Amino acid sequence: MTRSRVSASRVAAVRILGDVRRREARARDLLRGSKHMEQLDERDRAQATRLVMGVTASRGLLDQVIDSHVRSRSGIEPQVRDALRVAAFELLFLSTPSSVAASQGVELVRGVRPRAAGMANAVLRRVAAEDVPIREAARERLATGESRVEDLAWVSGYPMWLLERIKEDRGDEACVAFAQSALEPAPVYVAPNLGLVNTMVAQELMGATGLEPHALDDDVFVLGRPAGLARSGLVQGVRVVPADLSAQHVANLVADLVAPAKAGRLLEVGQGRGTKTILMQNAARRGGYELFVTAMDVEGFKTKLARKRMADAGLADRVTCVTFDACGLDEAAAADALGAREPFDVVFVDAPCSGVGTLRRHPEIAWSLLPNDVDALRELQLRMLCAASVWVRPGGALCYATCSVLKAEDEGVVSAFLRDKRGRAFEPTDAPFLSLPQPDGPDGHFCVVLRRV
Repeated sequence: MTRSRVSASRVAAVRILGDVRRREARARDLLRGSKHMEQLDERDRAQATRLVMGVTASRGLLDQVIDSHVRSRSGIEPQVRDALRVAAFELLFLSTPSSVAASQGVELVRGVRPRAAGMANAVLRRVAAEDVPIREAARERLATGESRVEDLAWVSGYPMWLLERIKEDRGDEACVAFAQSALEPAPVYVAPNLGLVNTMVAQELMGATGLEPHALDDDVFVLGRPAGLARSGLVQGVRVVPADLSAQHVANLVADLVAPAKAGRLLEVGQGRGTKTILMQNAARRGGYELFVTAMDVEGFKTKLARKRMADAGLADRVTCVTFDACGLDEAAAADALGAREPFDVVFVDAPCSGVGTLRRHPEIAWSLLPNDVDALRELQLRMLCAASVWVRPGGALCYATCSVLKAEDEGVVSAFLRDKRGRAFEPTDAPFLSLPQPDGPDGHFCVVLRRV
């Protein structure tokens, strides 16, 4: 194989994947702040991002392929495996010519462990000769309407148990779309923070920084060139808020439950960084009603970050951030922690979940999540929903949302709650909101509204 100079984007990808592995961090977080990315031009940054996110999402499948071609019992050193994963991902999932992907992979390995270059050459040649045809055949069968889970795994890089669960829960068509969208970059949607800027000003600011904003709906934009968003300063200054289109829909749905009364109090359980808090205040401004939010999270550092973000967003007078464990909301200590003596008009449980609907943005979930994890999460979600329900006033609304598409975490939790003694005081209003990941579309989200009767 001819020696070639390895590209800067591939070197950066291998280094960032090494950081992800050593620090057990989220790939997306490290990409944002990586010094390795700062040295790349826009095109190379995009390629490095695609490699890091794709390798992370398909890590288990890549390892199975690589290991099937390694004869040594001593195993592969972690740095060498990082480089082999990048090359195998290109061979299997990108349109890079096989000769280029293989030669670049060998040079990546040579850069971290020169004596392993021969092994890398042999492994990558076999991946190109044996595994690439298997993947292509799987794609062709899917194109004819077949939906075998084995083929879906080769197309998505995801674990078969997860695809089997989605196929069982949501049907063949939804599972195929889920698999086909798996390794494609997710669209980047943003909303202006209407507390600081109006829609026109936000669009001008994004346009001036080269983000190419395209208006989709009321105060919703998709970015044509999102790579510069982090460096634009617009997110740090809370002028705009990155949020998936379906997440924005959920926030609007929940906030607008207050609209008929012209003013209302809302308890947000699971605030995180406060993105939906800002989006709900946007909805209130558009609808001409006042919304006063008490937002809670179990982690004190998250509360501190959210409180600062609310102040920066101009919402300190409308949002109170507190630290409290949602599973204790039905205990006496909750009233003091929330600073509340009366129930709320709306209680919004944005539950911790598997995140299966957001794998394109959080690819590490795919191979770190286990079936037993879903069962444990379901128990936690039900406990939180039951405890939070005591804070809904008569006639008020209880909203339950996840960013999962698994029925166990969605309809299963709601059904279990309605069978519980505390859930018998509630009834569903409309059909739940459910979005499923698909190519060039938003993430998977679920939200149901229950009314206390």
